This record gives sequence, structure tokens and C-alpha cells, in this order.
Amino acid sequence: MKKFMFCLSAVACATLAQAQTKWDLPTGYGANTFQTQNVQQFADDVDKLSGGKLKITVHPGGSLFKQPEIKRAIQGGLAPAGEFIISGLANENPLYGVDSIPFLATSYADAKRLYEAAKPVQAKVLAAQGVKPLFSVPWPGQSLYSVKPINSADDFKGTKMRAYNPATTKIAQMLGASPVTIQLPELGQALATGAANNFLTSSASGADGKLYEQTKFFYPVNGWLPRNVTAVNQKAFDALDKATQDAVLKAAAAAEQRGWQASEKVDTDSIKVLGSNGMTIAQPSESVRKALLAIGETMTAEWLASAGPDGKAIIDAYRKH
Repeated sequence: MKKFMFCLSAVACATLAQAQTKWDLPTGYGANTFQTQNVQQFADDVDKLSGGKLKITVHPGGSLFKQPEIKRAIQGGLAPAGEFIISGLANENPLYGVDSIPFLATSYADAKRLYEAAKPVQAKVLAAQGVKPLFSVPWPGQSLYSVKPINSADDFKGTKMRAYNPATTKIAQMLGASPVTIQLPELGQALATGAANNFLTSSASGADGKLYEQTKFFYPVNGWLPRNVTAVNQKAFDALDKATQDAVLKAAAAAEQRGWQASEKVDTDSIKVLGSNGMTIAQPSESVRKALLAIGETMTAEWLASAGPDGKAIIDAYRKH
């Protein structure tokens, strides 16, 4: 009888092993970020909803593939799934960069509308590369930090503004500041030595990096809310049975809703941390607001010129509401 039971359990184990699919999901962000925690919850939900038929292992912090390599890894089937910042692909196709056009969508509500307008267009471009987007979640908006108060747009003139990509370099130049390329880990030291006077980054980066130790003024301008996308290789998705596909899509829908709420909470909590550590939190003056909106108009027009008819369709759909 024992021998018979052993055979039965061995058959059951063999059947389970055949039925179970395992996916690796690389992300470039640390395990402690709300984005990675949300992706991990998605993986746990898929396991539960699929009855253990699909196991997803999340690899945080660029441990499996570095951030810039992840989308290509999904595309080439090296990773069945992964998470990447979509605006990081703008050099490949300008349509990927719409959520990082400065001062176009400057609130969570606007960012959501822009996402809904861009979603079908970006999904079509990704589909042509064999990639299926599952869900997308924004980081908190890029806001303005300064060592000294910025009471008018003229206060930027002659200052050193930290830049970290072509867009932030251009913003600094249009404000009359000198752009200085400094990566986030070096920013605290640069501020302490006077190598930078002001910069744009999220409230979360300021709180996590203790940037309140060198800067005293925070203006929540929410210049843009860059989004991460979690996507899957289309062939890997197609290889799943219908019930498991449904489990993935259901978990993805929940992750998107949960992620947007988490991002907003991180933003609110981080601004509180900045304030409680002695920073002055203030809305930008009318002069600053107008200057930033003018930059937004210029840079939107430049993006439209590069993005073609599909880009125009996104902006038209966004502005219709």
C-alpha cells in the first residue's frame, strides 16, 4: 500500500512540475521602493490566482539585468517579464517619452489622463516588438528644490541648476541657469560645496536622500510624473493557458490601481518628511508658474515635431478633456 501511495504522489509531483511555469521578472529598482514592493505583490497575486501554476520571481536592483537592458531582455525572450521606466526608451522611439514632457501633466489626475491617451499607442509600438504591457505606475512628480527662495523666474538667472538628462539641461538653459550634470548620489555633496543651487527631483528622492540637509525650499511643481511599465514577452504570455492568462491580467489590473495610490501616498508622506526637517514648502509664484508653463509649451511642440501623427493623437486626446 505504501509503495502504491508513493507512486501516486510521484505521479502527482511529476504532473505538477509539468503544469507549473516559472518566470523571472527583473527590475532596476531596489527591493525597498514602493514600485518594487508593488511588483512583488503582483507576483504573489499571480501565484495565488493561478493556483500555483505560474510562479514569478522578482529580481530587484538590476541584479539580473541592468535597468537599460530590461526591455530588450523581454523583447528577446531572455526574460519572460520585467519592469522598466518607459521614458528611458525615448531615444529608441519618441512615443515612449510622452510622460516626461516637462510641465505638460503636472498632477496625478493629469498624469492619469495622459497615460490613458498614450496607452493604446504605446501598446501598439511595444506589440510590434513582441512585448505586451501589463500595468504602469508613476513615480511622484519632479518638483523644485532650492538653497535660496525662488520668488520669481528671474531668481533662476545666474544660478547653477543640476541636470541629469537632455530635458533638464534644456529647462535650466531656458530659465537662465547654468546646467550642471550631477547624478543623484552625488547631489548632497554638490549642494554642500555650492556646485549646485537648485534642481528638479521627486519628493521621495529628497526625503530618501536627506536633501533637506542642504536645501531649505521645496516647491511642488510636479514637472512630470515618469512611469514604470511592467511588461511580458508576448510569446511567453501566449504559452499560458486561458485561466492563467486571466490570473495575470487580473493581478495586473489590481497592481496598477494599487500602485497609483501608493505613489500618491509616497508623495504626500515624503513632503511631510521634508517639512518636518525644516524645509519651507511653498507653491510656486505666478511668475515661476508662467515661466514653467511656457517651457512646457515649447518642449511639447518640440516633442510633437519628433513624434509624428501618433504623438499628435496622444496630445489631442489628452487635451480634449
